Amino acid sequence: MKKSKILVLGGKGKTGSRVVERLTKLGYEPRIGSRSENPSFDWNTPETWEAVVDGMDLIYITFQPDLAVPGALEAIETFTKLAKRKNVKKLVLLSGKGEREAELCEQVVIHSGIDYIIVRASWFNQNFSESFFLDPILEGTLALPKNEALVPYVDANDIADVVVKALLDNIHNGEIYELTGPRVLTFKQVAQEISKATQRDIKFDSITLDQYTAVMKEQQVPDDFIWLINYLFTEVLIEQNSVVTNDIEKVLGRPPIDFSEYAKEMAATGIWNSK
Repeated sequence: MKKSKILVLGGKGKTGSRVVERLTKLGYEPRIGSRSENPSFDWNTPETWEAVVDGMDLIYITFQPDLAVPGALEAIETFTKLAKRKNVKKLVLLSGKGEREAELCEQVVIHSGIDYIIVRASWFNQNFSESFFLDPILEGTLALPKNEALVPYVDANDIADVVVKALLDNIHNGEIYELTGPRVLTFKQVAQEISKATQRDIKFDSITLDQYTAVMKEQQVPDDFIWLINYLFTEVLIEQNSVVTNDIEKVLGRPPIDFSEYAKEMAATGIWNSK
């Protein structure tokens, strides 16, 4: 039987690279949607989209930096119309758990007339090893606002496993999955987990959001990223979003990866060795 042609947007990112790896092992040759690929794909340049979508049957959509940012809704609307014109059979959209703005983008995909699955993910474990929290861990002090927030961190490997199932098995069509880990942690507990795994003393300092914003500005972090961080800390890190779900177990037939398991695995790679 002819294998579906699959496009993975953000195919070099935290979840996209893992989806590509899994599909390749299954014998597929996924097309990677990225600025560094040929043909190139850039969310900020709609003229690049058509060549990348041509001939594709299934698409995994990750939007950078986040579906909540200004301009994301218009981009998803335009992209979804293109996918419809190109006779794409299924869209799997990575969304954010508890992000109201992201849910507007979800509605575009849901009402597109194309088969879909929505994957709403909580904050990733990998934010502490592949993203903006890595440097503070290396420096030995995690200084963040809202330590009272309880976050059900989810592992990018679990997300990728769910996405691959969603792409390849039509039993999931029309579903909205909310993916979390098996428990909630505060930032201080995260620092303790990583300390235990690395046998280093990772301190946690509770600061205000204004202080954190000032630090990011000093470090010349781009304004759109600062906006996103402020949005996440004020709109997403709230009590309603601390709920643990069983959707990973429902889809994969196994429990989700716990943060401590992730921490042990990352510590063994040496990625958190102090500078």
